[in-house]
Amino acid sequence: MPEKSIYRLLARECHRLFADEDFADLFEDVGRRSIPPRIVAVVMVLQRLQGLSDREAVDAFAFDLRWKYAAGALEFDHRGFVHTVLVDMRARLRESARPERIFERVLEVARQAGVVGRRRVLDSTALYDAVATQDTVTMIRSSIRSLLRVSPEGLRAELRGALKREDDYASAGKPACDWEDAAARDALVDALARDARAVLEILDGKFVAEAVREAGELVATVVGQDLQRRDDGVFVIARRVSPDRVISTVDPEARHGHKTAARGFDGYKGHVAIDPDSEIVVATQVTAGNVGDASPAETLLKDVLEPVEPQEQKAEVFGDASYGTADLVERLQEAGVEANVKVQRPSPPRKGLFSQEAFVIDPRAGTATCPNGVVAPLQRSEDGSSAVAFGRACSRCPLRDQCTRSPSGRTLKLHPKHELLQRARADQREPAWSALYRRTRPKVERKIAHLMKRRHGGRRVRMRGRLKVAHDFSLLAAAINLARLAILGLTFASDGVPSTS
Repeated sequence: MPEKSIYRLLARECHRLFADEDFADLFEDVGRRSIPPRIVAVVMVLQRLQGLSDREAVDAFAFDLRWKYAAGALEFDHRGFVHTVLVDMRARLRESARPERIFERVLEVARQAGVVGRRRVLDSTALYDAVATQDTVTMIRSSIRSLLRVSPEGLRAELRGALKREDDYASAGKPACDWEDAAARDALVDALARDARAVLEILDGKFVAEAVREAGELVATVVGQDLQRRDDGVFVIARRVSPDRVISTVDPEARHGHKTAARGFDGYKGHVAIDPDSEIVVATQVTAGNVGDASPAETLLKDVLEPVEPQEQKAEVFGDASYGTADLVERLQEAGVEANVKVQRPSPPRKGLFSQEAFVIDPRAGTATCPNGVVAPLQRSEDGSSAVAFGRACSRCPLRDQCTRSPSGRTLKLHPKHELLQRARADQREPAWSALYRRTRPKVERKIAHLMKRRHGGRRVRMRGRLKVAHDFSLLAAAINLARLAILGLTFASDGVPSTS
């Protein structure tokens, strides 16, 4: 095997990287002997690196000598184990105080080896959901089925007694209907809505178990987000889309998201912060697909936002325009971090008209000067934003055709933190800033390509629920980091201190 292969690194150092005692809190002292956690951790890392299912991973451990070598140079006839060991290990980690300890341990070693500095690059990528997106009819019926399934016997009988449709809600799938007949479709939707309302009325005010409460909330959510009542009292599918719409009752936390205006997806977003010099993933987060990229940025940057000693290197953060919000830039500057994030330009006007940047804004003087030299006062709002209207001056302006089509003249709306954004945009126009950004920011794209290399467990998530997806994403990052540390020549000295060649 190559000298800088991840198999050789794990074979040499897995006892230090994933010592059995680091997982001792997951297991009882009594009972039969389990598979050593060190071996299971190695298999989990290689599984995520190669994008294998649980059954494929245990088969690889049983029949691929590289896997046994990586698990501590085991004998070629070392016994394997069943795939449920991996399922059990993930469940134990998830319920523990440190569910992402494998990622944390690999990152700790990288820090001790001195390959993690104080520069960060942020980015996100789409993670496609592991379940199919459901239509409104399927979701309403499925949510009622889920409520019946988790309800205790007495409550279940009471709920069933309130159902009026000729449906036992036992089998999965979409109910039978002549989908070409609009009246038949409306009748089905109305009947489902009334069954949903009936079971919700029974649950109202009852003290129920958490699982029943969550199932009832899901029924209320899918009915409330997709249906509306006509004037004649019939429930129909609403001609609107709720901003935080549930897209599947199988995974209620997944959402419809957009990476671009033309490219959408269903599922989650995986967010990463990397060290651009070593290309080590330093932090991960998973959010619903409709969450903005800048929302988890402070969590990703927690280590560089903390106060530092005067002699420490100044932190730098790079990100595309998705991270160029006024709030994030201000937070970075308050923490003494150099914010190399692209700040979006003001919303463009109609094609061929002057942009906001053609006007001279002076917030201190409280004025704005148009391209024709007309000065107008800024009018401040309670939220801190400002507006300026040039009004009658536009009617006799020779540049009117290049500025506005409005009969009332040109108006501008300014962000509450306009000065901060204005300074950031001025910095971005400097050649040195652009050169540094182009030299550093693209490195995160390559790292995301490594994370998404395998479709199973990469672009297509293997789990359901945001928390499970987040833990699995951090495990994937740990595997990618280990492969990178192998390339960097990670070794441990006799005293246990790691270093790279």
